[in-house]
Amino acid sequence: MFEQCADVCKHFEEIQAELASPDVAMDQNRFRKLMKEQSDLQPLVETYRAYQKAGADREDALAMLEEEKDEEMRDLLKEEMSDAEDRIERLSHELKILLLPKDPNDDRNIMLEIRAGAGGEEAALFAAELYRMYVHYAETRRWKVEMISVSESGLGGFKEVVAMISGKGAYSRMKYESGVHRVQRVPETESGGRIHTSTATVAVMPEAEEVDVVIDPNDIRIDVMRASGNGGQCVNTTDSAVRLTHYPTGIVIYSQTEKSQLQNKEKAFALLRSKLYELELEKQQSAEAAARRSQIGTGDRSEKIRTYNFPQSRVTDHRIHLTLYKIDAIMNGELDELLDALIAADQAAKLSSQEAG
Repeated sequence: MFEQCADVCKHFEEIQAELASPDVAMDQNRFRKLMKEQSDLQPLVETYRAYQKAGADREDALAMLEEEKDEEMRDLLKEEMSDAEDRIERLSHELKILLLPKDPNDDRNIMLEIRAGAGGEEAALFAAELYRMYVHYAETRRWKVEMISVSESGLGGFKEVVAMISGKGAYSRMKYESGVHRVQRVPETESGGRIHTSTATVAVMPEAEEVDVVIDPNDIRIDVMRASGNGGQCVNTTDSAVRLTHYPTGIVIYSQTEKSQLQNKEKAFALLRSKLYELELEKQQSAEAAARRSQIGTGDRSEKIRTYNFPQSRVTDHRIHLTLYKIDAIMNGELDELLDALIAADQAAKLSSQEAG
């Protein structure tokens, strides 16, 4: 492990030297590539240097302890050694995590798709609340949210909503949200005060670039139509909505949120690319099924991953058996505690799998 860290540090120094060269500054593509590589390697390099310093601090304290006669000074040196050993242990664990193979999609933007499941109107209302929860969370991370399409229900819920979320690390954090989300509460329309259970399905897909997925124009049918919705400018007045049908897979994409037909078409193709890219990822993952089982999945979207129980103010993530009694804060977008726990559990599972292998 430490040999690997030393090699990374050496490569990091080579990148820094190259970035200082005037020739690289003239080549913007090369400059951007090196800057990104430097940024990616920096956390590991800084952690390894801190690990080396902790090791040197421990050796210095040990050497001084062997010569020191004064008991008070010896106690201080023992404290320094203990502190250095704690740092060594913590930093060693951090290095193991930083050396884990990276998910190549982690830096990508995402396509977020939420569909109401079992529970009728209550499920649609819950789907809308989940969407707002993710929008609030995106705002705390300074990510940009663009709605691509929405199908509203009678009481203001969402039968289905699709959005693009753009920002640093969007997929790396949001990928754990794919799956079935379950809500337990008394609906406003329930006169008897009984708790109902409803579900919504969340899919988080990495945004695909044009180079990732080649779409044959002959495989696509493009229909344009008037946007439908609950009012607003241009609804039902221009043929701006776009529907794509992909014949080989049967995937149908509908985009209506922009006034411009061209913009709706661009959004529809972006979503189609992401869906086709996700299908390809699923094929690869099923071929690596054993490895997938050792991880906290980015998961099968039919898997029930979380329950939101409003009467008990409880949110339970079933994959890691974590329960938090702060449902209002979570529904308002405070997801970091949940997501940090999922990331830590995923890293621990990968480390365990790697060590076993």
